[in-house]
Amino acid sequence: MASTSSSSAGPSAAGSASQGAVRHFGRFQLLRLLGKSERGMLWLAMDGTQPQEVMLAMPRHPPGDAAAAWQQAVRRAARLAHPCLAKALEIGEHERWPYVVYERGASATWSERFSAHGVAATELADWLAQAAQGLAFAHEAGVAHHDLQPWWLTVSDDQRVSVLGLEVPGAPRASVTQPGGLDELRAVRNAAGADVLGLGLVAHWALAAHPPLDEPDLGRVIARMPPHGIEFVRLPWAVPRPVPEPLRAIVNRATDRQERHRYHNARTLQRALEGWLRSTAEHEGGPLALLLDRIRQVGALPAQPGAAERVAHLALMDSARTSDMADLLLEDVALSFELLRMVNSAQLAAGRGAGDGPVLMLRRAIAMVGLDGVRRAALSLRRWPGPMNEQAAGEMEALVRRVKRAGRVATRLVPAGYDGEVVFLITLLQNLGRLLVQYHYPEEAAQIRRLMQPTVVTVPSRSPGVPPETKEEPGMGAEAASYAVLGADMEALGAAVARHWGLDDSVQHMMRRVPATAPVRVPDSDADILRLSASCANDLVDAMLLSAGHASKALALVVQRYARALGMSGREIQEALQGDARPRAAPARPAAAGAAPAAAPAPSAPRPGRAAPTADAGTLS
Repeated sequence: MASTSSSSAGPSAAGSASQGAVRHFGRFQLLRLLGKSERGMLWLAMDGTQPQEVMLAMPRHPPGDAAAAWQQAVRRAARLAHPCLAKALEIGEHERWPYVVYERGASATWSERFSAHGVAATELADWLAQAAQGLAFAHEAGVAHHDLQPWWLTVSDDQRVSVLGLEVPGAPRASVTQPGGLDELRAVRNAAGADVLGLGLVAHWALAAHPPLDEPDLGRVIARMPPHGIEFVRLPWAVPRPVPEPLRAIVNRATDRQERHRYHNARTLQRALEGWLRSTAEHEGGPLALLLDRIRQVGALPAQPGAAERVAHLALMDSARTSDMADLLLEDVALSFELLRMVNSAQLAAGRGAGDGPVLMLRRAIAMVGLDGVRRAALSLRRWPGPMNEQAAGEMEALVRRVKRAGRVATRLVPAGYDGEVVFLITLLQNLGRLLVQYHYPEEAAQIRRLMQPTVVTVPSRSPGVPPETKEEPGMGAEAASYAVLGADMEALGAAVARHWGLDDSVQHMMRRVPATAPVRVPDSDADILRLSASCANDLVDAMLLSAGHASKALALVVQRYARALGMSGREIQEALQGDARPRAAPARPAAAGAAPAAAPAPSAPRPGRAAPTADAGTLS
């Protein structure tokens, strides 16, 4: 296109010129079109005044009467200084067609880096995290992109990402409002949400090695997705490179068909990506390292309400039986965990002897540390509610009540002869990750709960004259929701903390709840019996939290899954849930001097269809 072309032809007309023609836009020689959409375009150009390649960004159509507003918005965006935002070298206009010049340097657009083999997961996640960081900075300053595409993003040879073209495509005309007021705030929020959705679609394209919905213009893809359309975008299982489940969950959440499930801002997407990257790299700053640092600062969990009364009561129990003390301590989840941490970490530091298993009985822990040790543990806990605000403290109290109820249910599910205190504590430990996240990251915990809730959606009909259909869509699973928010699995975080406390692989096996999609098999060891009893109890209590229309169905499903494996009838499982008995620690049995810690007694009469306890029970004390 010659520099004398009129604005009616526009820069895009150069794309139809023959390959041998020299195309110009003002002083710029247009070398190659890097990308275009309905809203904007990016050219690789040679600056006629300096022998260097630059990138020339411009709206697809001239702004016309809105030229002054375009200039104001773009210049405001250009004033933002952030490592992940490309710096505008020049903002100008040629024949009423505005443009922005960016340095080319050693960078390439993401489109140029995409290939039929996809992009490696960790490499892409690093790019996405940087882009999300730059977008978050812009959004927080009231600036948006309005047309995020893979060619608006660049990456340098040293893997530094930049976002180009902020405000260049121009805001959609329907969203242009008068400055100030709620309408402008709503428009800014909607534009930021569209940018985050666009980044999610870019991620989908990179991993699938194919544009979503076979549409290279991601603005058109967004127009076909809810709430504007009925199409949905999810990563296919058949992709050129393996996609780890946490990254798959993050990308699928970013493009979820339910608006409420998507990332509401770029900062939350950035945190999820960085959390996964750090956990994958296993270096300082990962979710576990951050959590352990928080635990060192404010403790694992705060003492439950009424801790002062419990400490005072302990002072009067010098001659009491350890079983009575254990009953009192079980009322405080934080104190129970602290005692387990004290004795197991001390055992690990001293070197466990052969046959010495992890300590999973408070009676045994009390015998090891003495009453003074119990008092020190109680006084070391942070007072309730710790750093939590009133809302977070209320949610934490509700969670603790549910966890303790599950523990009581588990004591009624486990066969006679198994120690109720052990199964109660295992049930609590299966919720360790959830408790830790709720205490240390209450906002993220709230996000995870929201993602797990079902949603009623209205699906427009494809046929004219047919009314839209209303249906309920299930929420995410616990693991996927945790990945989408934290970049790590809550259960895995809990297991890692337990390992840090000195609890070995056998305990970490029992701490893992049976996944909702996995079959429940008949247990062949005591550890499996304890794990299944605790898992069933947790699933039952979780089902009770659902709405009335879903609780009965969920409960029936839990009964169906576990009845055969636990050797119980559906009625017996229902009675265990309704009975909700409190755990009673069995009296401690004397052990010979130097003997290994006492194990739970073997059941005298296993339920029909259940394997009798094996020697594995002797590893627990």
